[in-house]
Amino acid sequence: MPRYIATRLLAAAAMALLASLVVFLISALVPGDPVLAQLGDILASNPATVAEWRAKWGLDLPLWERYGLFLNGLVHGDLGISIATRRPVLEDIAQYAPATVELATVSFLLTLIVGIPLGIAAAVWRDSWVDSLARAVSLLGVSAPTFWLAFIMLAIFYGGLEWAPGPGRMDPIAFPPEGPTGLFLVDTLLARDWESFWDSAAHLVLPSIVLAAATIGLITRTTRAAMLDSLGQDYVRVSRAKGLKERAIVLRHALPNALVPVVTLGGLAFANLLAGAVMTETVFAWPGLGRYTFRSAAALDFPAIMGITLVVSATYLLVNLLVDLSYAALDPRVRR
Repeated sequence: MPRYIATRLLAAAAMALLASLVVFLISALVPGDPVLAQLGDILASNPATVAEWRAKWGLDLPLWERYGLFLNGLVHGDLGISIATRRPVLEDIAQYAPATVELATVSFLLTLIVGIPLGIAAAVWRDSWVDSLARAVSLLGVSAPTFWLAFIMLAIFYGGLEWAPGPGRMDPIAFPPEGPTGLFLVDTLLARDWESFWDSAAHLVLPSIVLAAATIGLITRTTRAAMLDSLGQDYVRVSRAKGLKERAIVLRHALPNALVPVVTLGGLAFANLLAGAVMTETVFAWPGLGRYTFRSAAALDFPAIMGITLVVSATYLLVNLLVDLSYAALDPRVRR
């Protein structure tokens, strides 16, 4: 196990260095002129102003020197200064990240709660109405465009039936909770502010369903396929021949073996939820990293773009590392 963990850690470190190089090159070669985007046509026509601006942001340096400065700042926890907000990128990310983490976590829990049991039921009762329902849910979740589903949910449950609150993390007249985490559900629980807790929980319902729709479909289909494969193995037939109860066969014997591909996809799905919430946050006016990313890209704010992309890359690397380590807990063959 120590050798296995050390190998995965070294591979993650090498991938992190490679990711930093790719992020830097993409940001440096992105189409568009940040000078024109930030200064405008009038100021950009002044050579002295343009030279001063390029020197301020290091755009007059060679590419390799800029990458060296980028790595040096990265080692010291400095992602640069945002051109648009004039604040450290790390502070901006720390401000917007809790909203995205909260939304992605709730969506991921919803994915697990719905997707895994539905996939198990579809495999156990194959070709029944339960299986047909699971296929329909999977097809709808995977094929429905996020922006279309978000507008439909808002139109029906907020505009029509008035069952759900409007966009945002809380009602416009409510005061955001003050807490150490920035996660409204956690901070309101710590403060025992039940009114604000239920307000923030209600605002999470629609965006979390929309964000989780695609991953629910993927998890359901993967769980169903893995369970069907496990239920067709010889050890399941032997267990049935011994007279074991079907519930014990499914949950204690077939399910653990089917969880390996589900864990792999689940880890990637959680990383996708963290990184792919741009459309959902835009439609629901959710003040998270998705909206911050969109504004930074529109303004050609390359320090912010590099910082966000690097954070997303680090998230994928961390999730993949945890998934690799979980294999050892799920599969004894990996430990050996």
